[in-house]
Amino acid sequence: MRILVLGHGKTGKLVADVATERGHGVHVLDAKENPNAAALTPMFLTGFDVVIDFTTPEAVVPNLRACLFSGARVVVGTTGWYEKLADMCSLCERKEAALLYGTNFSVGVQVMHQLAEKMGAGLSHAGYDFAISETHHASKLDSPSGTALTLSEAVVQGSATQGKAALAEDNIPIEAIREGDTPGLHILTATSGSDRLTLSHESFSRRGFAEGAVRAAEWLSTRKGCYDFRDVFSKL
Repeated sequence: MRILVLGHGKTGKLVADVATERGHGVHVLDAKENPNAAALTPMFLTGFDVVIDFTTPEAVVPNLRACLFSGARVVVGTTGWYEKLADMCSLCERKEAALLYGTNFSVGVQVMHQLAEKMGAGLSHAGYDFAISETHHASKLDSPSGTALTLSEAVVQGSATQGKAALAEDNIPIEAIREGDTPGLHILTATSGSDRLTLSHESFSRRGFAEGAVRAAEWLSTRKGCYDFRDVFSKL
């Protein structure tokens, strides 16, 4: 398979390494080579089976428009752009392209989301208050992280399954910490007057994200349509 990686930062480089290790041909474009998606012409994109984007919130939407307009298959690990998600999914469907997006491509984090939903279902109506803390490297642009926001959504979704008034996302405070080169630490707590339940996920490196993204690209290479990584990670 031939993979185009957009973004030559730490995660983008690792995605390229993992894809090469798994036997794929890889071409990497950094920001200087692709200003405002100028390099992503239809002719250029025909040379690739899947595009993987780990760029920035500012770059990802022009990249997506160019790729999806050409009918390409795209995996997006960049976060901070989801206000445009509905538009991108609509373009994907019109052009019979493929889009797989996710706030976090770690399988461990996906299981954490499932457990967070169970916590919301079991504890939100039993007098527990929820809070989220997330710590990332100092250069991370979006705050709070997409993963923290997805955790909050999971708790709210869980609370809504009990037939009572669901929690609102603004009832769950999120503390965002940016320091050093931390790949990612997410902590969800549920606290009552009697006890506290803590759920945490710590990434030791970015490799888990890169491996998940490449496996997602392999899965997407034979498909069309718009997919959330949360819904397909167990199929990879």
